[in-house]
Amino acid sequence: MATRVFADEELQRLREFPEISREELFRYFTLTPADLAFVAPQGRGPAVRLGLAVALCTLPWLGFVPDKVPSAPPVAVARLADQLNIDAAQLRSYGKRAQTRTEHVRLVAQYLGWRPAGAMELKELDEFLLARAMEHDSPTLLFRLACEYLISARVIRPGPETVVRRVAHARTRAQRETYDRLEREFTPQRCKELDALLVVDPSIEMSRLRWLSTGPVEASATAVKAEVEKLVFLRNLGADELDMSVLPAERRRFLATVGRRLTGQALERRDPQRRYPILLTVLAQSATDVLDEVVQLFDQAISARLSKAERRMRDELAERGKAGEDRQGLLDDLLAIVCDLQIPDEEIGGLIRGDRIGWERLRAAVAQAKPRLPRDHGHLAALDSSYSYLRQFTPQVLSTVRFAGGTAATELLIGVHMLRELNATGTRKVPDDAPTGFVPTKWRGYLDEARKAGNTTAYRHYWELCVLLGLRDGLRSGDVFVPGSRRYADPAAYLLTPQAWEPQRDEFCRLVGKSADPARALATATDELDAAMGELEKVLAGGDGPVRLDEAGDLVISPLSAEDVPAEATALKAELTEMLPFAPIVSLLIELDKRTGYLDCFTHAGGKQARSPELKRNLIAVLLAYSTNLGLTRMAEASGLSYDILAWTSEWYVREETLRAANLTIIDYHQRLPLTPVFGAGTLSSSDGQRFPTRGKSVTARALSRYFSNEGLSTYTHVTDQHATYGTKVIVATRREAHYVLDEILGNATDLPITEHATDTHGVTLVNFGLFDLLGLQLSPRIRDLGRITLYRAAPRAQVESAFPHAGPLLTRKLNLDLIAEHYDDLLRLSGSLKFGHATASLLVGKLSASGRQNALAAALKEYGALRRTIYAARYLSDPGYRRKISRQLNKGESLHALRRDLLYAHEGAVRARHLEGQTEQAWCLTLATNAVIAWTTEYYGLATEQMRRAGRRIDDEVLTHISPAHSENINFFGAIEVDIDAELAQLGPTGYRPLRVRDTLF
Repeated sequence: MATRVFADEELQRLREFPEISREELFRYFTLTPADLAFVAPQGRGPAVRLGLAVALCTLPWLGFVPDKVPSAPPVAVARLADQLNIDAAQLRSYGKRAQTRTEHVRLVAQYLGWRPAGAMELKELDEFLLARAMEHDSPTLLFRLACEYLISARVIRPGPETVVRRVAHARTRAQRETYDRLEREFTPQRCKELDALLVVDPSIEMSRLRWLSTGPVEASATAVKAEVEKLVFLRNLGADELDMSVLPAERRRFLATVGRRLTGQALERRDPQRRYPILLTVLAQSATDVLDEVVQLFDQAISARLSKAERRMRDELAERGKAGEDRQGLLDDLLAIVCDLQIPDEEIGGLIRGDRIGWERLRAAVAQAKPRLPRDHGHLAALDSSYSYLRQFTPQVLSTVRFAGGTAATELLIGVHMLRELNATGTRKVPDDAPTGFVPTKWRGYLDEARKAGNTTAYRHYWELCVLLGLRDGLRSGDVFVPGSRRYADPAAYLLTPQAWEPQRDEFCRLVGKSADPARALATATDELDAAMGELEKVLAGGDGPVRLDEAGDLVISPLSAEDVPAEATALKAELTEMLPFAPIVSLLIELDKRTGYLDCFTHAGGKQARSPELKRNLIAVLLAYSTNLGLTRMAEASGLSYDILAWTSEWYVREETLRAANLTIIDYHQRLPLTPVFGAGTLSSSDGQRFPTRGKSVTARALSRYFSNEGLSTYTHVTDQHATYGTKVIVATRREAHYVLDEILGNATDLPITEHATDTHGVTLVNFGLFDLLGLQLSPRIRDLGRITLYRAAPRAQVESAFPHAGPLLTRKLNLDLIAEHYDDLLRLSGSLKFGHATASLLVGKLSASGRQNALAAALKEYGALRRTIYAARYLSDPGYRRKISRQLNKGESLHALRRDLLYAHEGAVRARHLEGQTEQAWCLTLATNAVIAWTTEYYGLATEQMRRAGRRIDDEVLTHISPAHSENINFFGAIEVDIDAELAQLGPTGYRPLRVRDTLF
């Protein structure tokens, strides 16, 4: 049983001493005076004292004491020997008799208050493992959790085989417990319906399970109706009413993952106690996912037609402008006559009708006259041409999806209900009492004209279009929500309830360094504003710097000059490049796994324990297939591995959670490298979008002629000042990047303490400025046209301009501090919901940014964001060093963009995955490969630098800061890919590294 989880060599390693980190060395191998008294009483020889000290420190560290005590880490032995004034070599003669070692462990356990793992302790371990197995099915994770539990309970860990057996027992019990908790749902009728999901349905030529798991690839009327059909099918099975809360969220996620990956035949072969919980979980999750998909496609399909109507409107305006050139010329000539004071009034008519203008031009101008355009220049009229298309799917959506909302959406929801009734009854005329208060002012003229003319058809068209567009906007802002949805749920559900917030308020305020008292918080903020304005006043008073006022009093901001990179840094990089070894990308990944073990993070989605010897080889091939864009078919040809093997490995091991874990392992290793702190402290990061073309249809792809010949998408990446990419998200290229800035920062699982974040203009909104500060973070963007943004003052204009004669006039608007104070606790609760992981930042930021003035919380947050943006702008303008730091960090992100483009070379860098899940996995594979290149290059830069310094060369860290590890000249991404791990590792020298090249040679 044990070898199914761990290979024999891994089991052996679990019985021995592992490597020790510097932190562990000082934490566990420091003896107190009491420890010294316990270890060194009279009569004990030096070997016994030293061996006993090793056991004493090892037990709290590992939870057990390995049999081979003399094999303890030499640095730990040396540290203990120094404290005991004993020669470290004495340990070699310790513990020749097993009875002596056992007795010493018993004495150490008694002294530290530890106890052996008896029947009661193992029973408690079983209960702990059962609870964890209901959340996590990975046996290796459960093994680690079991060891951590035993240490916390001060129980000596038994042999690894015993722990593995307990883990296997817990996993079996978790499967039974899962079935027992859901047993009430497994009626004979329900089981029959679940089994039917696995049978191929002739009407769709696939099983219903596969049908439910196959997402749309475009936002078309056909796709919307297909998703509506799925939603109806799920509701007929009662999937929307299933209560799965009896299972932990992680258990539900695991079961759903397995259900979507297993084939119907594989599920049929599983016993009912395992098959039915999996299918039921997939059914329940599909009910929510498909509902979200229907609403999202509804939004995208309407938005696409609205954009198309806008393009048609602009074309018509351009044609109207061309056709009106003659009329414009006539107007110019008329004005020249009318405005000429030398021409008597009685002669003007004759000149106009006579030789100067003439009847022919006047009649032609009258014939060319066109009706005046409405306030929206004909946008809604252009959309009306898509009315028939929209009618193909909107009635089905309105009849299937239920909408709700607050008081701000009351009239709109009445309109939605009326439209639903009109569709159901086939009535064409809109009732006279149909609400129109939700119709924007720019479109009301259409309704008024249609009503005046008695054109009921036109009125129905325009009113219905206004209802649909209002519904779309309400869903975006959160004024309208969808019960049962995850993405479009009631915004209040995303926040901590007032009752849950009350006990967490003080902890949150302590974590982010904010006062819970609005008066104190605003007083502190206004003091910051005054201090920042004072610094800006000094700069502007000089009048001749890069930031100054022109004669009209407008702000002039000269662009930063290119950073002056020392010639010494350029020469040093060339030298380092010549010293770095050449390596194919596959060799680099193999070598890095040897030092980090990142490939161990790829666990089987179904909890399978066994790992074949070839698994790492297959994983590397899959990672390269996606990160280079070769794809599995081309990778099979290039590597000689079977496509089926690569596809199976990708399906079961490569997913977002395992890629994130592997990426985190590489980042943590990179962070510990000696050269890494030279690049930055790890407290500053930045984010930016990078666009990639796509092939084939996809709901995430959009047409942007500026970037793509056809369609494409964006990947939004977060990069530290140490050049590590810690976050990646695939987003629609036309969406605001600002909505996603906080996601990865709040979800940052690295040890890097990010406190400041830089973006370009695309990452800036007032909502972000407010949330960053409330979360104890600093948003430091590089804003285009900073001199034109609106700045705010906290005091009356006269008072501000008196205190700051030069800077004061720039503050053109007054802050509503009373609004902020009134909603300050709700602002803290909103931020606390994000901080404690109760809500996703991008979801809330998007809704808050789209909210109108009637949303008081959103208005208060934007007002607070305006205050923070003004403080930031004043500091940014007054400190050139600050501006330079932000620019340097954003340039690091650009260099990593270039590296990613080099890596994703195949198929012209076009992403061919059709669904968001596949695109996300490819984006994370690319991120992992990029971080691997960064870590490998940083490490070898460090080795080369160390060799130079040993040779007597002086190399200052200030020079090294200008050398980026986003460097690929020494790495070969192309050619045949042979994944031979043993052969690659054999090329490493005795130190575990490739030998550096001798300068001015090719080898």
